[in-house]
Amino acid sequence: MEAVVFVFSLLDCCALIFLSVYFIITLSDLECDYINARSCCSKLNKWVIPELIGHTTVTVLMLVSLHWFIFLLNLPVATWNIYRMILALIND
Repeated sequence: MEAVVFVFSLLDCCALIFLSVYFIITLSDLECDYINARSCCSKLNKWVIPELIGHTTVTVLMLVSLHWFIFLLNLPVATWNIYRMILALIND
């Protein structure tokens, strides 16, 4: 069970790193005026929910598997993503 949790966590972290690089490239294109703000937002907004699910899934898995230190390391990021999503829902 522990190996499966860590393999899934590794794959999820790789996907989140890829997603962060995609965000940086897209924002760089916006800064250089290769794309307009509307298309940049439409490209990035569709990846907010998967990012939230990825961080929250790893955090909950670490809590369930009783890896407290790793859980406490992931908790601020998951909390920030949930807070950001709640703000986005309130502002809509």
